[in-house]
Amino acid sequence: MRFSFTPRDTSFFDLLADQASHLVTGANLLGELLGASKSERKAIGKRISEAEHDADDATHTIMRKLNSTFVTPLDRDDIAGLSSALDDCMDYMEEAADLIVLYKLDEIPSKVSDQIAVLQRCAELTLDAMPHLRAMGDLEDYWVEINRLENQADKAHRKLLAQMFDDVKDPIQLMKLKEVVETLEHAADAFETVANMVETIALKES
Repeated sequence: MRFSFTPRDTSFFDLLADQASHLVTGANLLGELLGASKSERKAIGKRISEAEHDADDATHTIMRKLNSTFVTPLDRDDIAGLSSALDDCMDYMEEAADLIVLYKLDEIPSKVSDQIAVLQRCAELTLDAMPHLRAMGDLEDYWVEINRLENQADKAHRKLLAQMFDDVKDPIQLMKLKEVVETLEHAADAFETVANMVETIALKES
């Protein structure tokens, strides 16, 4: 445990938690989008874009504060990297939503819900983990569970691709669906990257 006699600005933990809260919003809106009719998708897609803009604003707030703070509670590069990784999670979810709206997909395979359920759980766990960075406690269960969920997402992704190649006869439709599914898989990978960064920070700070 490292001790410091210099006051450190701990508001970064609140800012990271605020940034992570937008991931929960985005993942839940993705779930809404999946169950919506084609006519409803555009409005939900707009709400996801707004959540992505809010997440961007949260990222910029953290970066500005880093530039104006002399002593930070964690390594400066670790805070910046973690914030950037959180932003990537939101970007991939917003991209997947945008593709669904832009491609005007007639039907989305039901198994996509498995991917989105994983993202929703990852978002919730990530939000819960951020406050624990203050004391670096109770974090191991977080990164272990995120890694397990990412493995689950990998399996769901492979099964979904196999099903799509069997069931979708229109090659253009297949290409569109594949891009959506791949982007959702990238989102799951991004959440694992966040968890791996948290593990590295916790080990460094212990």
